[in-house]
Amino acid sequence: MSDARADVLDPKAEMAFRDDDGEVNPAFVALVARLVAAGDHDGLVAVAGDLHEADLGGLLEALETEDRPKLIEILGKDFDFTALTEVDDAVREEILEELEPETVAEGMRDLDSDDAVYILEDMDEADKAEILDKLPASERIALQKSLDYPDDTAGRRMQTEVIAVPTFWTVGQTIDFMRDTHELPETFYEIYVVDPAHHFKGTVALDKLLRSKRPVRISALADPERKTVAATDELTDVAQMFKRYNFVSAPVVDEAERLVGVMTIDDIVDILEGEADDEIKALGGVKGDEELSDTVPAIARSRFQWLFINLLTAFFAASVMKMFSGSLEKMVALAVLAPVVASQGGNAATQTMTVAVRALATGELGNWNMSRFVTRELTVSLINGAAFALITGVVAAVWFGNQGLGLVIGLAIIVNLFAAALAGAAIPIALDKLGIDPAVSSGTFVTTVTDVVGFFAFLGIATLWFSL
Repeated sequence: MSDARADVLDPKAEMAFRDDDGEVNPAFVALVARLVAAGDHDGLVAVAGDLHEADLGGLLEALETEDRPKLIEILGKDFDFTALTEVDDAVREEILEELEPETVAEGMRDLDSDDAVYILEDMDEADKAEILDKLPASERIALQKSLDYPDDTAGRRMQTEVIAVPTFWTVGQTIDFMRDTHELPETFYEIYVVDPAHHFKGTVALDKLLRSKRPVRISALADPERKTVAATDELTDVAQMFKRYNFVSAPVVDEAERLVGVMTIDDIVDILEGEADDEIKALGGVKGDEELSDTVPAIARSRFQWLFINLLTAFFAASVMKMFSGSLEKMVALAVLAPVVASQGGNAATQTMTVAVRALATGELGNWNMSRFVTRELTVSLINGAAFALITGVVAAVWFGNQGLGLVIGLAIIVNLFAAALAGAAIPIALDKLGIDPAVSSGTFVTTVTDVVGFFAFLGIATLWFSL
């Protein structure tokens, strides 16, 4: 018996994948790695066979690169391919490149259509076609139809497995159908009613169905006014609809109003999480598809672009300081304090910009409240500007023993915080109007504005004040 297998059979060796804090247990990962090295199928099933798909995905990411496809191959039919939707894109691509097409096709047969599409969509066309060819015709056609929809649309993310019944069925027939049919969606919340041409005619919630008498026609229970999702709708719009109306699921229809699928809340959570992740990264000048698993060269290349743009804007800000080189030579204090003004402006601008970008992304900021938002931010900037002007002015006056210097930096702080609020609000709004993602581009422009205005205001006011 191998040492790894002995660990599995030893009750003292029992352990969980995650500890009480939700962190990955290194000892568990090490045990799985030993079982993979030993090719022990039974041992792996005993240890990892009952893991939730999210934890199984976490285990894949925690293993060494070469052990990931080996784990899947050894587990065979006991591996839940849904776990591949829980890993970083780079990890999933590496795994799929190493697996045989037959293995992937077999594993995908038990997946919901939306999960299968998620795995297939980023694969090379040749590999994708090879896997699809190995699937039954009905499954292949359904997956290809979803793949034909554009990226970031409901048609690409919908689940094609739905329960649709004709208008003339009764409650009893519907319930009997669900009891006798084995190929139902794993999880569902509603029954959809359709006509003979499969046009959507309404929705019946499960609780309403179960509370009704068996002879009642299903059409009498259907809600024909239920909002639907068009297969071509953008995912961001669908997510906002779910959020606005507290939906758990929603039917998806094509251009002819035929029922083609369903969007569920778990899909929406993934969409919202992905949007938030992309926005946070974009605000820092990081590409939205950057993952922790990416290689050093790939990350360096992806970050170089914005760092280069920031370098150019920094030279522009430095040129403003060069305009006042004479004043800087006469008073060293100006060179010492200039970064304080620029830094305060940059921080204030980032606060306003973050609120603006997020509000634009969620649809909370529009033409109807835009002027009120900008006015609010400018008012806040004046209040904070006056407060920090007083604090900074007193510190500068005491530090350098020059009351005039305190007045100069105080005025510059007020000017720059006002400019920061204006830039932090106006630049994201303007970029959004131009069809440019404000999360990606705002930071560089806003920082440039606050640096240039901060240096120009401080050094310009100082030059005028001390020349009088």
